[in-house]
Parts: sequence; C-alpha cells; structure tokens
Amino acid sequence: MGAQSPAALGVSSTDSIPADHPGVIELFAVLAYGEISAFYRLAEEAKLSPTLRGKVAVAKMASAEMEHFKALESALADRGVDIFDAMAPFVRALDAYHASTDPSTWLESMVKFYVGDGIAADFYTEIAGALAPEVAEVVRDVLAETSHSEFVVEEVRRAVEESRSERDRLTLWGRRLLGEAITQAQYVMAQRDELTELVLSATGDLNGIAALFERMQASHAERMAKLGI
Repeated sequence: MGAQSPAALGVSSTDSIPADHPGVIELFAVLAYGEISAFYRLAEEAKLSPTLRGKVAVAKMASAEMEHFKALESALADRGVDIFDAMAPFVRALDAYHASTDPSTWLESMVKFYVGDGIAADFYTEIAGALAPEVAEVVRDVLAETSHSEFVVEEVRRAVEESRSERDRLTLWGRRLLGEAITQAQYVMAQRDELTELVLSATGDLNGIAALFERMQASHAERMAKLGI
C-alpha cells in the first residue's frame, strides 16, 4: 500500500507539518531504534536459515537496515541531537514487541521481516505524507522496500504450498504480529507527547488515527495474501 497524500490525511500540501516540529526528532529516533533492532535481529536469525542462499539474503537485509540507521543518525546529527539519547525512550517498547514476537523457526522469521516490518512501514510512510518534504524524504528512504523482500515471498510461498499445516500456523503468526505491532504503536504514542501530537497533526484527529489503523490492517491482509497465507 502506498502512502496517502497529505490531503487524504487532513493536511494540505501547502500546510505540511514544519520540519522543526519537535515530534520530528522523536520520529527519527523511534525509526532509528527500529532499524538498529532489525539489524541485530536479522544478524541473529540468519543462523536459522537452512541454506547458504538464505543466510546471504538475510545478511544483505541486515546491511540495508544498518545503512538506514546511518541515514537517521546523520539526520539527527544535523539537528544537533545525539542519536543514543534520542533513542533511549523507545528501547523498552520496541524491545517488548520483539520479545513478544520472537520467531522460533526460519519461516516465522521471514514472515516477521516481511509482514511485521511492513506494518511499521505502512504507519510511518503514511505519516510522512503530511511532513515537510525534506523530512518526508528521510522517512521514505529508510522505509523503502528492497529487492531482498522478494526472496522472502518466494521462500514462504514455496513452503506453504507444500504444507497446509505450515500455512495455517503462519497465518496465525501473521495475525499475532499485526496485533502486537498495533498495541506497541499505541503504547509509544501514549508515552511520547510530541510524537503523539505529530501523528495527530498528520491524521487530523483520533478518528483519523483509527482510519489509519484500518488501512494498515487492509495492507497487512494484502501482504499475507502475497505470501500465500
């Protein structure tokens, strides 16, 4: 699912959220911790791959996540912000999400990468539609899907076509990822006033946030279907 236009989010193209909005720093920070967490997670989960091809594919994914982290580190440094101080408030919530969705198999790991990370990307990319162009560009660049995701699609589709029980199990896993991701997103916003204000400015009001979560669910269903689950 592509990002909604600023108008669709209740913000006109001439009235985008200013680049110096205090919530922008928190947005960059939560994205940065998400990227560095993904790097370590993928590096760890590469060992679950039964093939060398899989290990290399995951290593490339991890490398891409690190490059995204560096881009956010630079963006925060340009604003005079230390990335480690900025990320600190988000560690607990994001670590809790990963702890509650720790994959036990190679296929669960791949579904989490494709579906779980896609849920987060949908949320932040939609918000980017209402941000100042220079801020939106950073957000979209670090959330852009790479060609590596096609490896995940092929791997999962092949497995679920061969096993009905695997398909059923991964279907439940995907639903769990969605529920946990939305729960943690709500928790983060509730804890960080400036980020909450940024999201509210982007979506218009609480109804706008609810509509955003509904679109995220629809996009989640599309990704699941692409995986064959």
